Amino acid sequence: MKLRHVFAAALSTTALSSGLVSAQTVFTVSSWLPPTHTLSTVQKNWCDLLEKESTGRMKCNILPKGVVSAPGTFDAVRDGLADISYTVDGYTPGRFINTQVAEFPFLGDSATATSVAYQRIYSKHFAPLGEHRGVKVLGVFTHGPGIIFNSKKPVASAADAASLKFRIGGGNINELSKAMGWNTTLKAAPESFELMSTGVMDGTFFPDESIASFKLSMVKHATTVPGGLYNTSFVFMMNPGKYNALAPQDKAVVDKLSGEVAARMFGEGWDKVDAASRELQKTQGVARIMANPAFVKAVADKQDYLETKWAASAQVKGLKDPKMVLAEFRAEIGKVK
Repeated sequence: MKLRHVFAAALSTTALSSGLVSAQTVFTVSSWLPPTHTLSTVQKNWCDLLEKESTGRMKCNILPKGVVSAPGTFDAVRDGLADISYTVDGYTPGRFINTQVAEFPFLGDSATATSVAYQRIYSKHFAPLGEHRGVKVLGVFTHGPGIIFNSKKPVASAADAASLKFRIGGGNINELSKAMGWNTTLKAAPESFELMSTGVMDGTFFPDESIASFKLSMVKHATTVPGGLYNTSFVFMMNPGKYNALAPQDKAVVDKLSGEVAARMFGEGWDKVDAASRELQKTQGVARIMANPAFVKAVADKQDYLETKWAASAQVKGLKDPKMVLAEFRAEIGKVK
């Protein structure tokens, strides 16, 4: 062996034995939404922050498309098909009960406030109950207030809504729609364009952002409700095996960027695109009305029963005093800066 090769091998051995060379952890990251969607971009921003905070010891390999469809994402992360992703709890009806607290109407008009408050309530009351067992929860969050969008006519009453066909995303809004007698179908968000462009559905329940993100140019009418008609509970997660294999210093970085840090990132990202979409809707000619008190009361009357029903189910799942937790959540939303 030539002298320079011997010298290089010796240097390599010394570096390895002294810990100067360390393996880099690469996370496989999946998103079932387009790369331009706010959830995809915030997930990338979180990954960039992870790489920066770990001084390059950890980085993300963001896949060009999701490893599975949205409803299968939780299990895909649990089983290691992806290391990091997010999903909507309501896409698998009946699986998650406690998280429905973040899906009720009238919660608030800011995704940042509801997301951070939800994370605080989740950490205190829900995480110890292990409803998301099987994954390492990095954070929970919500989108902006849910709105009634359609291409046909103004929806000024519960009866107007009952005359149209809507796509919904699941969770409490699914139960509320049934209670209201509305014609709704549970479908994942990316299917909205095809459903509306082909006339299979007249409209969709969405936050403002989605009109821009899914290019729903056929939408001409919007009905807003103070605090939102509904909300959606999301979970941002990591494969537990991948997390457990990390060195202590790297676990500390992941933990630092989890919880409220992640929740605020997703919430602020959503508020920003909600605002941009409202401006786009003006150029699109979307006519916007606010639900009148009679419409709001009709929703609230049905929701009262659903909250009582939820509280009973949550208690069975081990949540102590669910109504108190809901009240605490609503109060916490008002405290978020």
